[in-house]
Amino acid sequence: MKPFFFAFLFMFNAAFVPAVHAEKADSNKPTVVDANQMAYDDVKQVNTFTGDVVVVRGTLLMKAARVVVVQDPAGYQFATLYAAPGSLASFRQKRDGGENLWIEGEAERIEYDGKTELVKLFSKAKMRRLDGKTPTDEVEGEFISYDSRSEFFSVNNTPAGQDSKAGAGRIKATIQPRTPGVPK
Repeated sequence: MKPFFFAFLFMFNAAFVPAVHAEKADSNKPTVVDANQMAYDDVKQVNTFTGDVVVVRGTLLMKAARVVVVQDPAGYQFATLYAAPGSLASFRQKRDGGENLWIEGEAERIEYDGKTELVKLFSKAKMRRLDGKTPTDEVEGEFISYDSRSEFFSVNNTPAGQDSKAGAGRIKATIQPRTPGVPK
């Protein structure tokens, strides 16, 4: 089938699924970090955590070899997760709209913007929407941008986040059938 058919099918499927958002309560929770080491630059408001880093903010769970957290003057936090060579950084977060709905992803580098709740996954990026442990949708490519407030994501075949380019590889999406009226 033609690639535009899959894009249309995905958009059609997403258009008729009730909106499900990231857990709203997470934005008001403290950020807790567990790591082997931390370096803090008070002047620049930059924390650098290294060694099996685990970041928790409400239901949001992020894991990486190194995490750099920058806080802006308004108090918003921006985190960049770096995977160890040969592995992937990851995130997982509960979604509003159901008791056991989740989103999870992994990539070599993940950027999380606490102000806009935008997650960007760079290189070997994969993302899954889950109902419990069962995947409802899966996407993979070299770059994924995920807006957790609007549940909108886009996937490109280039690792720097620019628009997809012919010949740069393919993206892959697996979209499970939906039961009308049941959010996933």
